[in-house]
Amino acid sequence: MPIHSTTVPARNPRRRNARFAFALAPALALAACAVAPLPRLPDETPVRWQQARSAAQAPAADLRGWWKAFNDPQLDRLVEAALSDNLGIAQAAVRIEGARTLDRHHDAAFLPQFGFRTYAEPTPDSSASYFQAGFDAKWEFGLFGRAQSQARVSAGDLGIAEAEEQAARVSVVAEVVRSYVELRTAQHRRSLLALLSETAQARSALVVTREHLRLASATDVAHASAQASAARAALAGPDAAIVRARQQLSALLGRSGAADDIAADPAAAMPGVSAFAIDSLPADLVRTRPEIRRAEFEVLKKAGELGLAHADLFPRIGLGGALTYAAKVIGHTRLSDADGIVTFGPAIDIPLFDWGARHAVEQARDAELQASLLAYRQAVLDGVAEVESALAALHAQVERGALLEQTLPALDKAVAGAATLRRLGLADGADLAAATGAKVEAELELAQAQQERSLAFIALYKALGGAPLPATAAAERTP
Repeated sequence: MPIHSTTVPARNPRRRNARFAFALAPALALAACAVAPLPRLPDETPVRWQQARSAAQAPAADLRGWWKAFNDPQLDRLVEAALSDNLGIAQAAVRIEGARTLDRHHDAAFLPQFGFRTYAEPTPDSSASYFQAGFDAKWEFGLFGRAQSQARVSAGDLGIAEAEEQAARVSVVAEVVRSYVELRTAQHRRSLLALLSETAQARSALVVTREHLRLASATDVAHASAQASAARAALAGPDAAIVRARQQLSALLGRSGAADDIAADPAAAMPGVSAFAIDSLPADLVRTRPEIRRAEFEVLKKAGELGLAHADLFPRIGLGGALTYAAKVIGHTRLSDADGIVTFGPAIDIPLFDWGARHAVEQARDAELQASLLAYRQAVLDGVAEVESALAALHAQVERGALLEQTLPALDKAVAGAATLRRLGLADGADLAAATGAKVEAELELAQAQQERSLAFIALYKALGGAPLPATAAAERTP
């Protein structure tokens, strides 16, 4: 009796694998395109400036044109010329063009590539050689976050270059204003010292006359002569400062040699600001201070480099193809028939065993990213501290200048009284010379205080990152 056996038909393994691959494809696609999110930048700025005070008597200086608070047309022209002709700014602008060019082609490595090649090799017995020529094509997809990470690196390089250009603009504007203030202050001090020298000479001559009349001693004559010599010698200080300031302005303007035509009028008034107001918050530093912007883009770049190191742990997947013609060269002239072949298919590069080198690179890039985050925090803290210090110094110099200005009316009255007594014949020129000398000394001290106040004002807006934006950046930020 025959035995009948029944069997259950097995499922087709190809269909099962196909369904599994089809179900897994979306997950693989998402994993291939995934890139780690950017790290959150810490907020280290306080709510308000601790050293800020109300100054309702004066409007806030424009951060992009703060030097106009000096109300000096020639200074405005110098700043505009420096922004146009300064060589440091020009260098930074050229670097930006290079970084911008690379950024426009950041995805070129993940676009189809096409090339031509030739290859020749002799046979082992050297009786003939093989010659190949053909075209190669490849297309890497940039999966596993590789393309996005490369875009981050490129954008970071461009942002760093732009931040460095803005830092150059901030520095150049501040240096031009500082040099101009020092030049005008030196010219003003020289005129005061010249007046003081004339007063000392007149006093010395008067003491000599008194000595002839037996009203003064030889010691008095020697003392008055020494004071007159010292007053003449003091003129060398502002003379050197004038030359130095003009040389600095020439270099900032991209010129060679001292620009004697810059601020040539020594009788022009000293530039200065008597009051100020800060119309910005500490959080604005993150947008305006170039050092902070540079640190921010450094974080972006390091995040991209970490993404590239992480992507190197996974296969490089793409498509490849070639069209190759090969022929055997016999002797020097005779060729065998050329054969051509076309190849096309997936191109996969899988890391299998590299002794942990790729993981080590990833860990190193992660450490660099963490260091860039700490550098960003430090840049913010440094910016806040610099602004606070500049605010405190500026307030102190404003108060100092106000107190010194209060002494001038009394000294003016003393000079007028001495002049009246001399005109009435009740006193000689000694009292007038002494009163005039005291007034000039007070004006010299006040000029120094005004210079320190202006320099503190410059330091404040340099710390705030005050400077005009480049034309391209300003256009991009215009809504």
